[in-house]
Amino acid sequence: MDRDLELRHLRYFVAVAEELHFGRAAARLHLAQPPLSQQIRRLEEILGYALFLRTSRAVKLTAAGEVFLERARRTLRNVVEDLEEARSIGRGDEGALRVGFIGSGMLTPLPEMLGRYRRLYPRVQLKLVESYTADIAMQLERGVLDAAFLRDGGPMPGLRVEPMFSEAFVAVLPATHRLARKRVISVGELKEEPFVFFAPIAGKLAYEKPISLCERHGFRPRVVQEAPQWLTILRLIGAGLGVSIAPACVRQIAGESVACPGLEGARVKSDIELALRAGEDRAVVAAFAAVAREGFRRGVGRRRSRREI
Repeated sequence: MDRDLELRHLRYFVAVAEELHFGRAAARLHLAQPPLSQQIRRLEEILGYALFLRTSRAVKLTAAGEVFLERARRTLRNVVEDLEEARSIGRGDEGALRVGFIGSGMLTPLPEMLGRYRRLYPRVQLKLVESYTADIAMQLERGVLDAAFLRDGGPMPGLRVEPMFSEAFVAVLPATHRLARKRVISVGELKEEPFVFFAPIAGKLAYEKPISLCERHGFRPRVVQEAPQWLTILRLIGAGLGVSIAPACVRQIAGESVACPGLEGARVKSDIELALRAGEDRAVVAAFAAVAREGFRRGVGRRRSRREI
């Protein structure tokens, strides 16, 4: 019989208990008094005990009614909170979100975009995971991550990859190199140089893009040293171990020991991409993707404005 209990019984009971008058409670609920009295009697039948002492002059709560009033208020409050939580999750305002990113993304509009997302959705538990493109993509595909920012990931089975930010490649040379004072150089001028580069396992397309710039000038770079991070690569180059080709954002951390001239006629660009699993339809992920698109659009616009000044 307990299964016959409905939320309206609790709302009706609370109204009568607070008014201690069936007429006033009925008016408050926008009901006629007879149906209200009927539903209260039905609630008492379900409970098996009287909730009110009724006389011709007054309505009072029984001992059971006083206890049940507290419980009924709590239940109704919890239902309202649960409904709002469900709506909030449905809107993407709450939940947990695990986002992977590549380290060089921190030199693009990505950090500002993440800060904006945190301000807009403070109740989402945001966890950030840094790694290289291939590893992040694998974690995303396996469901370990919910979204990811890749460097030149390109099309991947099971993932939706969307470009967010594009930038040119630049040369990275020791500050003492014969070409270091030039604003722009030809990739062909690096043909005989030793290269410091990251390993192909970090990301196939990310590795092939700068290599393709060399191949268009008739050579494949001779890599003498590999390193996992651009900061490490820059420091090794500054120490004279070789040269490299890198996304233009590395100029922000280049330091005085290296020079980063532009590459003449290099049309290949490096892309920061947002990756999601194919078929992903959760509101929290959709909200994050929307903020990412807007955040990168704003960031790119500001960078262009600064260049125009």
